[in-house]
Amino acid sequence: MLLRRLWSARFWCGHRAVSYEQGQSPAPKLREYFYYIDHEGMLFLDDARIKNFTSCFKEKQFLDFFFKRLKLNDTDRYRDEFPFLSVCGRERNYVRCDDLPIVFTHIVRDGEGTERLAYAHASDKLSVEWQPDRICMFPASGRVYHPAPERYGSIGLVRSKLAIELSNGFTFRNGEDHPPTHFRWNGKNYELDQSWWQDTYIGSREQPEANDRC
Repeated sequence: MLLRRLWSARFWCGHRAVSYEQGQSPAPKLREYFYYIDHEGMLFLDDARIKNFTSCFKEKQFLDFFFKRLKLNDTDRYRDEFPFLSVCGRERNYVRCDDLPIVFTHIVRDGEGTERLAYAHASDKLSVEWQPDRICMFPASGRVYHPAPERYGSIGLVRSKLAIELSNGFTFRNGEDHPPTHFRWNGKNYELDQSWWQDTYIGSREQPEANDRC
């Protein structure tokens, strides 16, 4: 069951003030809730006054349930302020993010020994196949990205702790002011795909520093 809590909230998203009430009902038998995902991939109620490890959602089954239903917001409500949506029956859970809703936290191996990137702090319940030739670092922010399922916008952020570990394998043949050109992983040197992100959610949203990216 999703947490039900009534609380009036008003916050600034970009340059616009957005008002809502947790659990509001814009139509009969329909409830709306509002969430926030930080750059570490932790999920919070959007109006939580303090957002840290103690206040985030940690129950693995709930996180698995929530993120498996997460997608781009295809409704006409709060689309600009909350670009993602997780639907559970007659509950609409609107989601905004520090950057992206999918944050990869660590690398795991499945039963066949294939390396996978886990996300959403759901242990190994949620993961994608690890593609070392398709990671991308944006010099303007220092953030590292990797492909994600299409329903999430086809791209996910790599958690800062893991990104720092991976960055040890980067080679910058065009200089450190430009994206890395190669990545060494498990003794193999990969030439990085420099353009895959352009066809993702990040490529379609407005990015003032886009020219400094991959």
